[in-house]
Amino acid sequence: MTESAEPRARRTHILADLTPLRTSPDYRRLWFGNTVSWIGQGMTALAVSLQVYDITGSAFSVGLIGFCSLVPLVVFGLYGGAVADTVDRRKLGLFSAAGSFGLSLVLVAATVVGIEHVGLLYAIVALQAVCFALNAPARSSMIARLLPAEQLPAANALTTMTGTTGTLVGPMLGGLIVGWWGYRAAYTVDAVCFTASLYAMWRLPSMLPDRKDGEAGKRASVLDGLRFLGTRPNLRMTFFTDLCAMVLAHPRALFPAVAVLWYGGDARTTGLLVAAPALGALLGGVFSGWLGRIRRHGLAILLAVGSWGTAIAVFGLTRNLWLGLLFLALAGCADTVSMVFRNTMLQAAVPDELRGRLQGVFIVVVAGGPRLGDFLAGSVADLASPTVAVTGGGILCVTGVILLALKWRAFARYDAREPQP
Repeated sequence: MTESAEPRARRTHILADLTPLRTSPDYRRLWFGNTVSWIGQGMTALAVSLQVYDITGSAFSVGLIGFCSLVPLVVFGLYGGAVADTVDRRKLGLFSAAGSFGLSLVLVAATVVGIEHVGLLYAIVALQAVCFALNAPARSSMIARLLPAEQLPAANALTTMTGTTGTLVGPMLGGLIVGWWGYRAAYTVDAVCFTASLYAMWRLPSMLPDRKDGEAGKRASVLDGLRFLGTRPNLRMTFFTDLCAMVLAHPRALFPAVAVLWYGGDARTTGLLVAAPALGALLGGVFSGWLGRIRRHGLAILLAVGSWGTAIAVFGLTRNLWLGLLFLALAGCADTVSMVFRNTMLQAAVPDELRGRLQGVFIVVVAGGPRLGDFLAGSVADLASPTVAVTGGGILCVTGVILLALKWRAFARYDAREPQP
């Protein structure tokens, strides 16, 4: 190897592994379509929040948007997983994406005719959550069919980059577009963005679940998926560890208070606190090339979630803004590592006929955990102080991970070369 080629190889091992994008045209289209549509959805999420506040002048009314999306995500997350294990996943993904596209068009039409009613916006947000709850299990279940097992960590790292890019770029673009051209322009751009996802789904091959003889055509049972999860300790641990992080050590709801009380800041300081974990998560995806060489996925998850809790606990003790942002970014990076390996275990260690239902459970945990964490952090902060809520939550997270690791020792020995659920 030449001198110039050697540093290039090292950079390749450090930066995100793009092999899935190079080897699979179907995955490449799916990834690009999802990335573009996530940015559009981030724009719409901000635009809807701004429009609700313009109509009502109430922060509580804006907060209800989260509740309107949470209930459908929890209810239809499990149902969507069962549907994904029953029907052609390509068709389910295509129809649910088309539903989201249609809802974006409804928002455009409402602004054209001048309808300004929060009830309509709440209803659209709820229906968008239903479409997402049906689309996500189907889309996630497809990845293991499009790529070989050794490429799944790289693919999941790329998927985390999709979500964090939408979280960072979408709201920024949405704010600019609403400020310059109004809500109609933001909703129109979102509708156009969704065509990329529709095109990617349209080009996919048929993806019927691999079900046992005699079960083809029968409706998949949600309870069967839960029973399977109940007998598979390694898969249960992926959910338990995530709940430790998201319920016990999730300080997002305290950022407005922390910005003022700890740093003497304002709304801009809150924006920096919100953006720091997302930026860390994005950087974790960009520099994820080394993840594909890790085989002990269970141990990696334990270390990543423990690192999240440690970073949050230290953040609670800092009173220097830039140091606090650094630890939040480190927490976001650790979350990316945990997310990559948890997704990989769900895709590799779960039979194809059950992947949709387990992905449905994953959606419920991912959607519900942070909301419970917001409630717990806010309650503890009111009863004690933000410092107790943040630092205490981080310590509890680390303690919970240690206790789980001692209870289910086999999880740390999980080997990706012989995946055992």
